[in-house]
Amino acid sequence: MPPSILFLEVDSQDLKIVLERLPNAEIRTEALNGIELIRACKGKEIVCCFIYSKFTAEVINALPKLKLLCTRSVGFNHIDLDACTAQGITVCNVPDYGSHVIAEHVFALLLSALRRITEAKQQVREGNFDYHGLRGMALMGKTIGIVGTGKIGINTAKIAHGFGMRILAVDKCRVLELEEQYGVKYVEFEELLVKSDIVSLHVPLLPETTHMINDRALEKMKQGVIIVNTARGELIDSSALLSALGSGKVSRALLDVLEHEKDFQWNEKLISHENVLVTPHIAFYAEESTQKMYKESFIAIEQWQQGKTPTHQVSAPTLVCDLKGVAALKEAVKKSG
Repeated sequence: MPPSILFLEVDSQDLKIVLERLPNAEIRTEALNGIELIRACKGKEIVCCFIYSKFTAEVINALPKLKLLCTRSVGFNHIDLDACTAQGITVCNVPDYGSHVIAEHVFALLLSALRRITEAKQQVREGNFDYHGLRGMALMGKTIGIVGTGKIGINTAKIAHGFGMRILAVDKCRVLELEEQYGVKYVEFEELLVKSDIVSLHVPLLPETTHMINDRALEKMKQGVIIVNTARGELIDSSALLSALGSGKVSRALLDVLEHEKDFQWNEKLISHENVLVTPHIAFYAEESTQKMYKESFIAIEQWQQGKTPTHQVSAPTLVCDLKGVAALKEAVKKSG
């Protein structure tokens, strides 16, 4: 008898992708949490989710039949790994479903804001074809500071090089390719803050990185700095960012992610600020990346069913390595203060 499989958070346009590969799978389009999530997963051996269904210890402990939990995401902070380990549940992620897509979105945000695309569109719709008041800013010659040179950070640096930008980076490890072929200079975190015209965040959300962009970090940045965040909303202290926008320290905040992302009222002041451009967590959301998210999840399920260790199983050693690296970065933030 085939294992019972549940897919959560499946867009209606992606139903066919799942059913063609796993015709007996149960599919839910919505994110579920708490008791609703427990009810939906009850009796399931395999669950494939996205980031908005929270598999807390309480949920995991209520699902004794669950054996494989696949998340169609790079991050897995919505899953209690300790509870999964205790229950013998294998957890898999998708380490790279489209790092280039997210890097492209960084520049979609930059170009939209700095070339005044939104204002220009509205002006033309109102019948005004006058270019006055729409003067933009070029990327060539500007210094971009990339915080984190994992897969997304690497692609961001490569695109920045194509725009003729100067590139600073901070990370636990240097990527020689970036230094040798793309002119990236690795520096201490404080130097990156002080010298960058644009700061782009590409680190995971962990206790060590929460609010790494805070009052102290903002004080060290250039007057009129531009901040881009396509990683996790909680990397930035939203209150500190609002203050910096009000003083002009930050000239633009370009955000694909927010703290308390689903709480519009909590974020209303930030979203409505004239110098803030927000997109609703769509940096990852392209046809190619979505296809890969499902494909990698299917492969993990098939490997597990065949008795193999899934290629992208989330393991404790990997997590420890990541924690150490980010802790070093956080220590640099403390020293900068």
